[in-house]
Amino acid sequence: MTIGKSELQQSVAEKAGLNKAQAGRAVDAVLDAITEALSSGEEVRLTGFGNFRVTQTAARTGRNPRTGETLNIPAGKRPTFTAGSRLKGSVGGK
Repeated sequence: MTIGKSELQQSVAEKAGLNKAQAGRAVDAVLDAITEALSSGEEVRLTGFGNFRVTQTAARTGRNPRTGETLNIPAGKRPTFTAGSRLKGSVGGK
């Protein structure tokens, strides 16, 4: 089962005692704040939940899975998430 944005908004509404519109704005605000921080090179740390940061990827050679053709993949930046201890524990991780 996958939980989408609308299901997340509904869950936030129920847990925080908000209506769905208020919860939607709250979820959007959190996602926007994380996005803005990462865009400006900052790391976002949510104690117990996890850390969001941007990592640099090196240039590399890849292969087109349909044609088998070799192609060059340029260096770039990628957002990453590392789960915190409380989150890991809640899903059975160490």
